[in-house]
Parts: sequence; C-alpha cells; structure tokens
Amino acid sequence: MSSHPRNLTRHAGAVQRTDRERLLGQRGAVLWFTGLSGSGKSTVAHAVEERLAAAGRLTYVLDGDNVRHGLCKDLGFAPADRSENIRRVGEVTALLVDAGVLVLTSFISPYRSDRAAVRQIVGKDFVEVFVDAPLEVCEARDPKGLYQRARKGEIAEFTGISAPYEAPERPDLHLRTGSQSLAECVTAVHDLLAARGLLAPPADTAS
Repeated sequence: MSSHPRNLTRHAGAVQRTDRERLLGQRGAVLWFTGLSGSGKSTVAHAVEERLAAAGRLTYVLDGDNVRHGLCKDLGFAPADRSENIRRVGEVTALLVDAGVLVLTSFISPYRSDRAAVRQIVGKDFVEVFVDAPLEVCEARDPKGLYQRARKGEIAEFTGISAPYEAPERPDLHLRTGSQSLAECVTAVHDLLAARGLLAPPADTAS
C-alpha cells in the first residue's frame, strides 16, 4: 500500500470532542464485541443498544455483515482481507467515538494484532468484550447454517473450522454466553460502562 501524499493535513474544528460529549451527557467509546460466529455478539450488542437508547444514550451498532454490504464489500475472507476489514472499521469507529457516540461493534475479528491495532487507533476508550461460547454451542445454534457448510468444505477460511480464532488474553469484559443469560450479559456490559464513567459527561476541568 502506498504512503500518504505529503500534502495531507489534519484539520481541527473549534468544537472539540469534549464539547460534543457534554451535549450528549456521555463519553464516546467503543464496545468491541469479539467471538466466534454464533457466540451471541450481535444479540448482546443490540440488546445493550436497546437498554442504552431507552435511557437516552446515543448509540450505534456496527455489524460485520452490514459493513461487508457497503464499506467493505470489496473484501473477501483471506487473512489480509480480514485485517483490512477490521482496519477500516477501526477508523470509522474512531470517528464515531470522536463524535461522542457509544459504538457497539459485532465482528469476529479473529486476530489479536488487528484488535490491538484498533485499540491503538481509538485509544483509552476501546473496551474489548469477549463473547465466549464453546464451539459446540456455536455450532448447535448455527443461525445461518454456516458451520454445516464449512464442515462440508463449502466455505473456505471459516473461523473456528478452517481458520484460527485468537481469543483475547485479557479482555476488558468476558461474557460466557453458553451459561450466562442475555439479561445477565447486558447488565454486565452496562455496569462496566457505568464503572468507567462512560455514562456521564467529561468532568469540567476549567478552573
């Protein structure tokens, strides 16, 4: 990939991120849900979104399938394409966080290095949530019939079957959806947001 032209310059407006966050009464952050297909990432993300929206919070869910219909429709599932998919999502997420939005992402994002790169882009308000369900549970759910097709060899590079998944070693939150109820998972996420002060505007540092 070629380097950026030398004539690009970042422009900062008079309205800052903290100004937008005070308007919204919250801090921008990303909850990065990662896990195998069928682990419950999208289910938990959308349930958290509903709870936050009901409380008047501005949220947005970025879903893996939806992104691949538009922003990343030119990408496949080879390792390099997967990494580029996550890189693009990371950049979009950083923009939304700068706008003060609580972003909920649902991506398998199988590689630790890719998730670490997004954490680097977003900064301290990147919250990694490991949505953990045993492979057999994910296969039993198989809402899209993907595992069955992967087992038959009809889908190449399928995470958990013919491609690796590198589980988070120190996630900010570890949800075990094989044993925890959806309500328990949503409460755990909400409690983490509150504990980190993300449901309150930034402190006024003016003296």
